[in-house]
Amino acid sequence: MESSVVSQPLHVVLISLHGLIRAEEPELGRDPDTGGQVTYVLELARELAQRPEVAQVTLMTRQVIDARVDPQYAQLEERISDKARLVRIPFGPKRYLKKEALWPYIHLFVDQALAHFRRHGLPDIIHGHYADAGLAGAQLARLLHIPYVFTGHSLGRVKQERLQAHDSPDADQDDLEQKYRFLTRFEAEEVALETAVMVVTSTNQEVTDQYANYDHYDPTRMEVIPPGVDLSRFSPPPSQWPRPPVADAVDRFLQRPELPLIFTMARPDDRKNLEALVRVYGESEELQARANLLLVLGTRDDLQDLAKSQRKVVQNILLLIDKYDLYGKVAYPKTHAPSDVPDLYRLTRQRRGLFINPAMTEPFGLTLLEAAASGLPVVATNDGGPRDIIANCQNGLLIDPFKPETMECAMLRLLTEPEQWEVWSAQGLEGVQKHYTWGRHVERYLRDLTDILEHAVRPVLADPAKVRRIPSFDRLIITDLDNTLTGDPEALREFVELLRANENVGFGIATGRRLDSAMELIEELGLPKPDLIDTDAGTLLHYGEGLEPDLSWQRQIGYAWKPKEIRELLNDQPGFFLQKPEHQSDFKISYEIDTKKAPSLPEIKKLLRAAGLRAKVILSLDMYLDVIPVRGGSDLSIRHVLWKWGFPPEHVLVIGDSGNDAGMLQGRTLGVVVGNHSEELESLRDEPRIYFAAGKHARGVLEGIEYYQFLDHIVIPNDASE
Repeated sequence: MESSVVSQPLHVVLISLHGLIRAEEPELGRDPDTGGQVTYVLELARELAQRPEVAQVTLMTRQVIDARVDPQYAQLEERISDKARLVRIPFGPKRYLKKEALWPYIHLFVDQALAHFRRHGLPDIIHGHYADAGLAGAQLARLLHIPYVFTGHSLGRVKQERLQAHDSPDADQDDLEQKYRFLTRFEAEEVALETAVMVVTSTNQEVTDQYANYDHYDPTRMEVIPPGVDLSRFSPPPSQWPRPPVADAVDRFLQRPELPLIFTMARPDDRKNLEALVRVYGESEELQARANLLLVLGTRDDLQDLAKSQRKVVQNILLLIDKYDLYGKVAYPKTHAPSDVPDLYRLTRQRRGLFINPAMTEPFGLTLLEAAASGLPVVATNDGGPRDIIANCQNGLLIDPFKPETMECAMLRLLTEPEQWEVWSAQGLEGVQKHYTWGRHVERYLRDLTDILEHAVRPVLADPAKVRRIPSFDRLIITDLDNTLTGDPEALREFVELLRANENVGFGIATGRRLDSAMELIEELGLPKPDLIDTDAGTLLHYGEGLEPDLSWQRQIGYAWKPKEIRELLNDQPGFFLQKPEHQSDFKISYEIDTKKAPSLPEIKKLLRAAGLRAKVILSLDMYLDVIPVRGGSDLSIRHVLWKWGFPPEHVLVIGDSGNDAGMLQGRTLGVVVGNHSEELESLRDEPRIYFAAGKHARGVLEGIEYYQFLDHIVIPNDASE
């Protein structure tokens, strides 16, 4: 019987890929990607590291080498606390990228993370944050058989709905897709939800109104664990509180600085609804008479340096200040340090003001907790996190962000009812202590992790093989058979001669065929016996002359596999024709499909998900459909081999022609797509380390070998490091 995983202190890996993350003084609000998620993962790492049952916390993010940002983001490691460290993984271009530009490089991160785990040991839990790390973490968890936790933070389907309904109702759908990569993001979120044994959410509304939009929504795996607030940083001002330096930066804008402050703090983003707040204030003489408006909109040295969307929001706010002649009544400091933020809340409380979050949509609302911990009553949008926060803390009022009159009425009530203001202030302090500390969050989080690990088995790859196979070659060529090696006998002979003349080059086959069929074709083509053969669409692995099966791969491939139910579901679909028995195997169900009659690939995936069936679906040559287990496929099988052999992916050349080769072509291996490839591989054309050869069949293989100078000192012209 396999043992569970809770016999020793835990190693937890958190993955958060986009934005600028550093342990001290994070630059929150610098851009749309550097916000509350940064605070969340840093505070979670710190608090976890304080617990005796946790041995180590590793927060993995992206290394950035860019003169436009602090050199600190280029450091490979940074200490967060005694048992927590930040590890920056280099992948993709060195420069800073927005999150929508990261998708082509996720597979590179997966390979780099595997190399890190090989050096430092496997973690007990992997926890991915947001869709990009959600996909990367799911891939790592599937390969390494480690329990996986996912937190979406914000979800693509919700964002798309809001953009269509309020932000950009007239926008062209193609333009929105090009800008936000929604289809890629949706699929990443589905993979993350399918893989996760637990999904951590911040609010009940996230569960019922947001995650429920996904095919892999499973309420039994949803855990509502609200994030905390750092009470060592956020607290009310003491009675003898010295005037903070940031007060000068605020008051230099104001004619009557003694008035209460209406304080909001958010990055300049359309969805934050900041222009509506300024408009409400500008049209209300009573609000202007009773309070000043404080807008903290991230940091900027020069307005022209902001991203176009952010610059537009700030410019519109400045135009509104001018339109309503609000000079002397509105403070909008250009910059602030992270250490100034607690003092901004305290200053607002000292002047008996309020904090407002008028956003159109708010997944959680960490600023509301910071305000409550500072004793400051709040006004917040009636969406997402604020509903739960105000329900728990009873420290303010909810508003409809699309009805300006509700915003004005709520702010006036907080400013004109001093006794109720005191009640809200006290209740907010009490509610935060009771519901929203990081200690409480981690206590529940670790309770759930312990339960997960008690039911998990030790990962097969955690222990080294009893007999470790050390390849006798220093580089490896892995190629598909049909349409890649077949089709050009003369080029194939040249390729075989090349293999025989270079004993330091290993040879592998990756094919959708069954093992017996593949071996017949290998013999027919006069190929040398492969050192590695990956058959049945990445579900079976064998090695060497004796075709020794990979036992560790066999032990995990059947996870969640229900072939009988899959056949019952798909056999009756229009345009589906089950292939002959010789094309079927224990872990592969193969169909020919008529794409004019059959459901589309996304629709097929949706059918399986709706039936609670976990499987991968692979379309090749626009007519052959393979359904395999979620832990199968050439992307995982090839990485499994390289992990076991300790083989560097940069020394592996992979060549294919159709959809079932796509997984192994992506990542840090050196990919070649032959000239006669099928249409489904065109989506890989702009990805790094994938070369599209002009030569067809084996001629394309030879061209790829030449392109990477694979028999000499290997070069990678298409690395996309810049």
